[in-house]
Amino acid sequence: MRFRPWPKPEPDRDTSRKRAAFRRKQRLEREALPLFADVIAAGQHSVDEEMVRRLIWWDEREREQRTLRAARWREARARLFALPADLRRSVRTLWRGCPYPADPTYLLDLLHQVAVGRVDPHRPPWIFDGKLAARTTPNPDKFDQAFRQIGHRKIGGGPKTTPADEFLFCGNLGTGILFLRTRVRLNNPHESYYTSSSHRLRDSHVGRAGHWIDLEVRGDCSDTELELIRRLAQAADSRPVVARRVETLKPTHGETVHMPAERRTGS
Repeated sequence: MRFRPWPKPEPDRDTSRKRAAFRRKQRLEREALPLFADVIAAGQHSVDEEMVRRLIWWDEREREQRTLRAARWREARARLFALPADLRRSVRTLWRGCPYPADPTYLLDLLHQVAVGRVDPHRPPWIFDGKLAARTTPNPDKFDQAFRQIGHRKIGGGPKTTPADEFLFCGNLGTGILFLRTRVRLNNPHESYYTSSSHRLRDSHVGRAGHWIDLEVRGDCSDTELELIRRLAQAADSRPVVARRVETLKPTHGETVHMPAERRTGS
């Protein structure tokens, strides 16, 4: 059993702040009913009497609390030893290692939870005995099966241009978590974006010059996985997709990326 001695509290001390607070309380009582202020003052006792009353009350309350705590310990022990021997040993072992405070009220609650079947003494809820496994998609058929969107923001734009969409995805193909960022790149950097819903891998579209999707991959990614990501992204979008590894996803403000013509097709 886990027992903890009753902490010895500090007695109610007589301080100047407590005296001032009591005088203020009495004054507010008189000011609340100014027509009966004399009657109220006659029924009020002095500050010295109040300090003595508090000291006596403190000792009486401490004795009551100690008596109540001892009675609860006796009740908890009686209920514990009323259990079968095997269950009693299991509950005692459970009580020694549980996160509850060493208080009889918590022990009584634990015994009640065991009695009604909410707590299994052999498999307590605060002990996790399962095995964690990462959620992976080793052989995905579609981009949405392997990666889910976790971020979206607008980048670029100006007084006469519409900002482009930037999307952030995450997923695990089996070797570790991967973060993907897709951004629209213009074949002609002097062109501007406009939005359209005719493409599947999210929205931003441009006018005459055309554009391509720059897909950045961060994480441990083999060449085979990189090609798989590019192929899945290409199948989800009608625009050319270029997949490349990056060490970190850096901010894109003021960034300019120019890819060779042969890379823009994803080859």
